[in-house]
Amino acid sequence: MAGSYTKKEFSVGPEEQTLLKDSNGTRILPAKGTEPVRLSPGWEGTGRPDEELNFEGVTMDQADLELNPPKDRLNIVFCIMVLHGIGALMPWNMFITAKNYFVNYKLSEEYTGIQTNYATNFLAYVAFAAQIPNLLFNWLNVFLQFGGNLTTRIVWGISVQVLIFVFTVIFAMTDSSNWPGVFFWTTMTSVVILNTANGIYQNSVFGMAAKLPAKYTGAVVLGSNISGTFTALINLLAQYMAPNARTAAIYYFITALFVLLACFDTYFALPINRFYRYRELLHKKEVSKRQLENSTRGKHDTPPYWKIFKQCFPQCVNIFLVFFVTLSVFPSVQSDIISMDPNFIIPPDYYVTIMCFLTFNVCALIGSSIASSVQWPSKRYLVIPVALRLLYIPLFLLCNYQPRGVTRTLPVYIDNDCAYFVIAVTMGISSGYLSSVAMMYCPRMVESQYTATAGMFGAATLITGIFSGILFSMAMPSLVSNISFTLS
Repeated sequence: MAGSYTKKEFSVGPEEQTLLKDSNGTRILPAKGTEPVRLSPGWEGTGRPDEELNFEGVTMDQADLELNPPKDRLNIVFCIMVLHGIGALMPWNMFITAKNYFVNYKLSEEYTGIQTNYATNFLAYVAFAAQIPNLLFNWLNVFLQFGGNLTTRIVWGISVQVLIFVFTVIFAMTDSSNWPGVFFWTTMTSVVILNTANGIYQNSVFGMAAKLPAKYTGAVVLGSNISGTFTALINLLAQYMAPNARTAAIYYFITALFVLLACFDTYFALPINRFYRYRELLHKKEVSKRQLENSTRGKHDTPPYWKIFKQCFPQCVNIFLVFFVTLSVFPSVQSDIISMDPNFIIPPDYYVTIMCFLTFNVCALIGSSIASSVQWPSKRYLVIPVALRLLYIPLFLLCNYQPRGVTRTLPVYIDNDCAYFVIAVTMGISSGYLSSVAMMYCPRMVESQYTATAGMFGAATLITGIFSGILFSMAMPSLVSNISFTLS
């Protein structure tokens, strides 16, 4: 037997009849300070279900995971969540960043030989074609759960996106100069299908991350913020390395294929990871426990959506406001802000690229990284900094915002490029940080068995904020052209 023991002599008597006795009649007692074996209460007295008492359905692997809870070694699961965050926003970023390919090449007058309004309205059409199905299916997926469980939805979501990008690459290789209208509307149709699948995939990824500790939801948001920077860099490299716009587009869209295929492979690699299996086991046990309680009380298995939504509603408001403010000014307003100083350190040709796209994406990435280790303020007071971000909308309008085709009547009050840069940096960092913290808090507002549903509510609210911000950004040119006042 394990442990050290001493021997103590006892007089002969009935009390001597014990199992802990050697052949000489000497009773064996544990050494001082050693805890004796206790068999009370018995398994039957613990109130556990019969199948658990009999170890029914419990594998050796599951028993080992519970006895030795593993950690996320080398942050492998965290990195996989970041990768899925990149993949979740890849379709949107790919088509928006490829403006030069669509507007200045495929739909240009030089390529088609005719003048059309397809190039002029391309980005507006893409925004609606991308966000409307994404918005619709994100919300429907919360309640209807298209395609069954998370695995089925993620697999089909990624597979459809891969097929659409293959189709886009084929279209890039095809001469469409004689049918620009067919090319335009076919592209719009592919964007609708792509973002329908992406809406289901993105929503399911947040549901999957909600089963893990809060920082893994932050990892998905971190990946979403990396996606913009990654896409912009890939577009720049493709243009630099390729001899023409057609070849650059082929390289560019093939990169998206590799990212989505990596997401596909890593999702199936997750069950191999002990940490992920352990967290999945804990989640399943909690769900089974709640289902058993509900069945004994005669309750239905369907999640109480209204109760879940009410509990996570404060964080849904925070998520909505963060993305509403961000998409109201980025990139529509920021990309039309022009330098006031001809001697500014950044040349005019690179001003928008650096001050708008690069600054926002890098700062949002920094903000998301901070949120992985620090979550402040608390769930109750997060709404305060979120609401204060509404001030960014008038601040950017007071900069040298010069929308195309509009005569500005609102005076420019922030005419210093450094001041504008500070505003852009704080907006980007706060966007990345507060969106990550709000998404982390959202699943923690509900009971553990409802975390996946709460995560889906958060993802659907995220898309709603993006869509609302894009719609509101269209009013910005009218605001600066119809408002005129002087600060005294």
